[in-house]
Amino acid sequence: MACILNNPSSNLTSLLSLEYKLLNVKLQQLPAWIMKRDFSPSEIVKAFHRGHDAYFDKYIDVKKGGIGGVSMVLAAYILLNYCVIYKELKHERR
Repeated sequence: MACILNNPSSNLTSLLSLEYKLLNVKLQQLPAWIMKRDFSPSEIVKAFHRGHDAYFDKYIDVKKGGIGGVSMVLAAYILLNYCVIYKELKHERR
């Protein structure tokens, strides 16, 4: 890594783009950041696992918890089910 930092002609942004989180990527760097992602099934499963762990740590596994974390899961479940049965509900309109 030191040889990369000492070489002024190397583009450090493109080399380290894999280390950036999505929230830290600028809009012009977004296509390059997406192209460097690994979309294999194992990496997608790892991404969902990281998301679950982050959600669980932030909203569920806390000292003084509230209803916020559970209500977000319930709201997402209701919205998903509504999207699934929308075609049947659309025909029941007046």
